[in-house]
Amino acid sequence: MDRSGLTADVIVVGAGPAGSSAAIHLAQAGLDVLLLEKAAFPREKVCGDGLTPRAVRELAALGLDTSPQAGWRHNLGLRIWAGRPYPYLMPWPRLADFPSYGLVRRRADFDALLAQRAVQAGARLVQPATVTGPVLDRASRVVGVRTKDGLEHRAPVVLACDGNAARLAIAAGRDRRPDRPMGVAVRAYYASPRSDDLWLESWLELWDGQPGRSHLLPGYGWSFPVGDGTCNVGLGLTDSSAAFGRVDYRQLLRGWLDTTPPQWGFREENRLGPIGSAALPMGFNRRPTYRDGLLLAGDAAGLVNPFNGEGVSYALESGRYAADQIVQARSRGFGSIAAERALAAYPDRLRRAWGGYFRLGVVFGRLIGHPLIMRTAARHGLPLPVVRQLVHRLLANLSDQRPNDVYDVVVNTLSRLTPSA
Repeated sequence: MDRSGLTADVIVVGAGPAGSSAAIHLAQAGLDVLLLEKAAFPREKVCGDGLTPRAVRELAALGLDTSPQAGWRHNLGLRIWAGRPYPYLMPWPRLADFPSYGLVRRRADFDALLAQRAVQAGARLVQPATVTGPVLDRASRVVGVRTKDGLEHRAPVVLACDGNAARLAIAAGRDRRPDRPMGVAVRAYYASPRSDDLWLESWLELWDGQPGRSHLLPGYGWSFPVGDGTCNVGLGLTDSSAAFGRVDYRQLLRGWLDTTPPQWGFREENRLGPIGSAALPMGFNRRPTYRDGLLLAGDAAGLVNPFNGEGVSYALESGRYAADQIVQARSRGFGSIAAERALAAYPDRLRRAWGGYFRLGVVFGRLIGHPLIMRTAARHGLPLPVVRQLVHRLLANLSDQRPNDVYDVVVNTLSRLTPSA
């Protein structure tokens, strides 16, 4: 049986944010890119749909038009509910390195736009194409992938961007590190008059009844206005919580939403579609991110921010970093010792970018996994403007590399001095 498939300079597995980002940068650099996606677009993903200025910066670098006229919902910052009956407003900071606005767009639409941009840049998109495992040479180096239809596609370098399931990484022997945090996100869409809100919302206290007079639930909640008459509403929970893996997450979501004002519309009769859930692999929880011809990016590498559960921006950035190293390897001649050095530098680049910051996030996640600690911090820390601004910058990982204020100095210093995750 002839199993010969396609050949390319690079095979990218998964056309989500990490895979499409890498494919765009690689194709723009002149490499022949084969982008394999197991589903057919448009397809749904469980996500909050909210994008911070970190992600906005990456989308601009990819050449995407993120204007409201192009269908993107802009937002001004975060509205935080914590410890008092009225919220805190935290605008996105005005920085040199990042734009001062965030975005909301449904993942079904967002991922399709990114994949389309990759094709426009010159990548070859094959969908649906389910990758079942790596193709190895005699030295156990990854030289391609095998798909469900029995074909073997080959390339000198393979980039795994297949999401939190990380099937290719697991098949290649890259197991999850149990000492790294995991989270779960649960969300649904609700018809709501708050759909045109200009702020992302977050709840640092979740109650199963009247706030302050019922049980404090683990985790944090969100509501992101989509602008089409709906809101993406959900909650996140980390494995530092005693409730992780022991509760009905969907019922937890329903119970919390029943405590919100009825006029917001976050009730079962206004829910549009099912309640979805997904794992959040955090803090470099799968390693090595490069070995023997296979790189990992995005959720497949466990690059979700332990502070806030944000994954899209780190997927986009890691796709860019991986592409940079692969371009360097190609320029030195795939298969050469010099090319291998370029590929082997990829994990170090990730550690330099986020190692200390993610370690801080792991500590933070362990603390907020205890409802009492979360409540104490929300009630006694956030009322202080200096603390509030610092927490905002730290959680969203927004600071200028060349510091312009004391918040930049503190965030950069903490990230630099903390041992890498």
